[in-house]
Formats: sequence, structure tokens, C-alpha cells
Amino acid sequence: MAADLHYRQPKSLLNKGTGFLAGYTHSLNPYTGCSFACSYCYVRQMPVSLFRGQEWGSWLDVKLGAAELLAKELQRAKKKGKVTIFMSSSTDPYQPVEYKERVTRSLLEVMVSEPPDFLLVQTRSPLVTRDTDLLQQLGDRVRVSMTVETDLDQIRRHFSPYAPPIAARLKALERLEEAGIATQAAIAPVLPGSPEFAYKLAKVTNRVCVDDYFMGDGSGGKRTGRMGLSALYRQLGMEEWFTPTAYLRVYEQMKEVFGDEHVFVSQEGFEP
Repeated sequence: MAADLHYRQPKSLLNKGTGFLAGYTHSLNPYTGCSFACSYCYVRQMPVSLFRGQEWGSWLDVKLGAAELLAKELQRAKKKGKVTIFMSSSTDPYQPVEYKERVTRSLLEVMVSEPPDFLLVQTRSPLVTRDTDLLQQLGDRVRVSMTVETDLDQIRRHFSPYAPPIAARLKALERLEEAGIATQAAIAPVLPGSPEFAYKLAKVTNRVCVDDYFMGDGSGGKRTGRMGLSALYRQLGMEEWFTPTAYLRVYEQMKEVFGDEHVFVSQEGFEP
């Protein structure tokens, strides 16, 4: 979705890790808003979206001076103890405008100079491979978690038509693995997939996290319930996939291929 761009000067970048991200000391969002505009995104029901008065996905704030601000905040945070960062919790750090704006890359450059103890990069964009050089320099301090909520692109188009194609995400995981960067596939949320899903993922990563609306939206599924997603499942005749137990079929499929030790459920899969 084409988003109206706004340029903002943030007062801070590092936010305290709370709730679902309580295992992290901080979360970090290079942008505010998200032009991927996924229908199931829990951020649609959060104040950052509700109080904006515009459709989620139609606007995006670019944070000016982000690198300089992060450098100062990171130095202060490291003096207080261990620093673990989740990037990002309410946006995708690799928005389409990142090609031009390079905010996320500038933040990674800062973290190469002042490494946190751990950084998880959560994205659904193949653009992350552009920054392979910086991710390699972070070594075992970083993991890239690539959202692959289904292996069927027709399902992806139904729920998130503006998000990158599934094949491109799988290729990105493959390239990151080849570059020696730790990865995982985040099946979050679980969407309808094929019986071959696990085998496709096993070709490009060795770790999987399975999450759904009811565990992962931060409200036990209440936020998701307010978005009327059940109608999207009815349109497909796949209502059975929109239940608190639907994730189990994918979880069991993944365990058969990856083994118990490489498959995680919800919060535990995103922990530092």
C-alpha cells in the first residue's frame, strides 16, 4: 500500500520491553506505522493506530536522526547492564521506503559499533538481505526472524496483499543462512498452509516458531476479535483455521520435520 510519509524527530527510540517482550530489555522501531497493512496485525488495535484517525497502512512516520539518538541511548543503557533488543514490535524495520530512507541500516551500523548483547530482527521483507554485511559483523548476537505465515501465496494475498511474496521470503532465509546468519521462520500468525509447508521451510532454516492470534496479539485474542477476521476465513470456507487449537496441526507438522528441539511456540520462540 502506498503510504503518506511524514518525517518526525523522535525524543527516544529504545522502549522498555514489557508484556510479550518482557524477555527483552528494549524494543526498537525505526518507523511508526506499516505500509504492509496486514489484515491481522494486532497493532491496528493499539493506540498508535486507533488515535491516528487514518487507515492502518496509509501513513508512515520516518524517524529523523535515529542513528545519532540510538548511539546515545545505547551507550547509556549498556552502562546499566545487559541490553537485548527486539526490532521491531509495532512496525516492520524493512518497510519499502527503507530502500531509500535507510533508517534501519543506520541503526544496525550503530549496533555494530556498540553491540547489544542480543538483537532479534523481526521482518517479513527480503530487503533484510541487503544488510547481510552488518548482520555478519554482529555474529552470534543477532537472529533474523522472518515471518512466513503460510507457504501458499494465494492465502498470503487474501490476508496481506501488500506484503512480500512467500517465495521471496524463503529465498531471503536461504541467503541469510548461506551467509552464516542465525535465522528462524516465524509462522505468526498461523494461516492455512499445505502439507508440504514444513519441508519447504526445512530447506532454508533450521528453526521455527509457531504463533497465533490467541497467544500472540498481547490480549488473548481480544484485539484480533475486534478486527472481524473471521469473515476473511469464511470467504475461504476455512473457518476451522480460526480457532485457538488450529496452530496445533502446524506445530505437529513442524515437529515431525524439524524435531522438538528446533520448534518453539509463541513467546518462547522470540526470546533472546
